[in-house]
Amino acid sequence: MLSLRYSPPLIPSRVESTSKRIKTSFVVCAQKGPRPRYPRVWKSRKRIGTISKSAKLVDCVKGLSNVKEEVYGALDSFIAWDLEFPLITVKKALKTLENEQDWKRIIQVTKWMLSKGQGKTMGTYFTLLNALSEDGRLDEAEDLWRKLFRQHMEAMPKKFFDKMVSIYYKREMYDKMFEIFADMEELGIRPNVAIVNMMANVFQRLGMIDKHDKLRKKYPPPIWEYRYIKGKRIRVQAKQSNELKAGKVASGRMSTIDHSSELRNEPTLEKHLNVSDLSDEDSSEDVMPTDFGELEEESDRHPNEAMAEANAII
Repeated sequence: MLSLRYSPPLIPSRVESTSKRIKTSFVVCAQKGPRPRYPRVWKSRKRIGTISKSAKLVDCVKGLSNVKEEVYGALDSFIAWDLEFPLITVKKALKTLENEQDWKRIIQVTKWMLSKGQGKTMGTYFTLLNALSEDGRLDEAEDLWRKLFRQHMEAMPKKFFDKMVSIYYKREMYDKMFEIFADMEELGIRPNVAIVNMMANVFQRLGMIDKHDKLRKKYPPPIWEYRYIKGKRIRVQAKQSNELKAGKVASGRMSTIDHSSELRNEPTLEKHLNVSDLSDEDSSEDVMPTDFGELEEESDRHPNEAMAEANAII
């Protein structure tokens, strides 16, 4: 006879197996949950990007000599493993060297970068021009200026003219200074207040009073100036150079008066005290006597007591 028997334990075993498979085969993906961490064989330092790399470049350059081949070789080996030229890193390194006023290194790094055909911008050329002038290489600075002026005559930035005028003004090379100022007027570039003051001072030194007056009439000092505060352009009333000088002189006079009043009591009492300003009520017995002869005698004998009395009167 045939007998049908059921096997009930087979079905739950399958369910359990499937549930186990679901648990074991569950994979965390799509940035939801932690990922498995594998042990690292190497140790890596913390990297901040171009900032740390520019600092390493500065340290690499500072330890070198002034030989061109050595400097260029070290810089080439520094960027050997980069797929692209690290322009941002080099720019930050140049800014660091400029803050430290290491002009020779700036010249070396800038010329190396230009020899690679990278960073040929007006900002780079201005950094090189400034470094050459500060390092005392006036001939190279003039050659660079002539080259740039020949190539970009009408598109020359204004700060290049200002820089060359200031260079010649410091070295008292007035003829070349006049030439650059004439080029500025021909190109229609309006000079700023500093350049106008330099030219006016040169005209006064050379005795050219007529040209000085014409220059002041043609370029009067501005009444308003614009400043950028939190990204907004704000118009502010400009302070003239005469006002600034007058303020400095006045502050200097006040400091000298205060200093002299501490050292000498007699003249300051006579300057600051006006007996005629006191009314009849103030000149009663409650107020200290204003006999300067007695005060002078007491100040000769006891300077501390005389100082206390003077402070009480004031």
